Amino acid sequence: MTARATHTRKRTRGDWPVARVLRDRNAGLYLAGAVVSGFGTSALWLASGVWVKDLTGSDGLAALCMLVMWAPAPAGPALGTLADRVRRKPLLIATNLLLAGLLLALFAVDSPDTLWLLFAVLFVYGAAGVVHDAAESALVAAAIDPRLLGDFNGLWMTAGEGVKLVAPLAGAGVYATYGGASVAVLDAATFVLATALYAALRVREAPPRRPAVNWRRQTAEGARYLWGHPRLRPLVVAGGVMMLCAGVCGPTLYAVVEALGHSPTYAGVLYALQGAGSVTVGLLAGPALRRLGGRRFAAAGVALLAVAVAARAVPHDAVALVASAAAGAGMPAVLIAALTAVQHETPGALLGRATATANSLIFIPNVLGLAVGAALVELADLRLLLPALGALLLATAVPLARRRA
Repeated sequence: MTARATHTRKRTRGDWPVARVLRDRNAGLYLAGAVVSGFGTSALWLASGVWVKDLTGSDGLAALCMLVMWAPAPAGPALGTLADRVRRKPLLIATNLLLAGLLLALFAVDSPDTLWLLFAVLFVYGAAGVVHDAAESALVAAAIDPRLLGDFNGLWMTAGEGVKLVAPLAGAGVYATYGGASVAVLDAATFVLATALYAALRVREAPPRRPAVNWRRQTAEGARYLWGHPRLRPLVVAGGVMMLCAGVCGPTLYAVVEALGHSPTYAGVLYALQGAGSVTVGLLAGPALRRLGGRRFAAAGVALLAVAVAARAVPHDAVALVASAAAGAGMPAVLIAALTAVQHETPGALLGRATATANSLIFIPNVLGLAVGAALVELADLRLLLPALGALLLATAVPLARRRA
């Protein structure tokens, strides 16, 4: 190794991870694109529900907006296959421009009779988001130094959580002032700006090889690789269990607030602390992954979430505040570890399918958990339900923490 290389390596090790990632041109552009498009998506997510509520007066139809956006998720492995059949950078650009144009159709939504158009747009929005995420993850793995992937994914998670603290309120403000179509224009503008950022990426992509099998078999190849990999499968399973428990726990928040003797608005304080915890762990994820490894980092996060969920059964303000921050810090760990491991361990030709499959296996249980939690919160005693969820999470963390043979 030359003296210059040794000096560069030492300097890289000593740098603050945030600065090291942001000095990478492609990483900075990706993060900026993620923040911009994530802002628009979060703004539309809240505003669409308010829009439907105003037009129909129905809470059920308003809640349907989120379900419609999630509906394409089970088809994630098949949708992710598209990211392995074409070059990823043009696919990202085309997806962003498609959504920007599609959102302008929402100007026609002005009565309950035209709500079908809003739901149709949200459905396509969700499907395009699955393709976008698969292509983005695959392109990130090719365009960014592999040593920076853990740091990048942590910052990406931090940026996403930070945006969620601001964008829904901004979307609600724009909706209240200018109406639903204006939120659609705001979201479309964020996609156009993200397109410009993705277009500025410097990455060389070889045209994908012509597939030797049909779409269904290509999809199965990605799922088979992911499920058969001894390092990826445990992380994905742990992520799915964690998101299932988090979904069940979600609807209990207002019951926890009531047990504390506060008004429902106190939930905003707990949400803010949870977001702060997620932002913090995102900043520390890169160094933690290097020191602990993916499995132990994920195990630590799941164990921390287990303690936080069980602690919410204690009707004490200080405990609830600390538990919210701990839950926010624990949840992203397994997500960051799983995504980074998929990017590291998967061949480039399979990465779009593998990423989309992993995302489906991890995040679909969250939707199921929300439905289960909404039913259980009316039937079960929180003093039993929350510790039981904590015990299930702890049982999930234990196998991850063990050394591999």
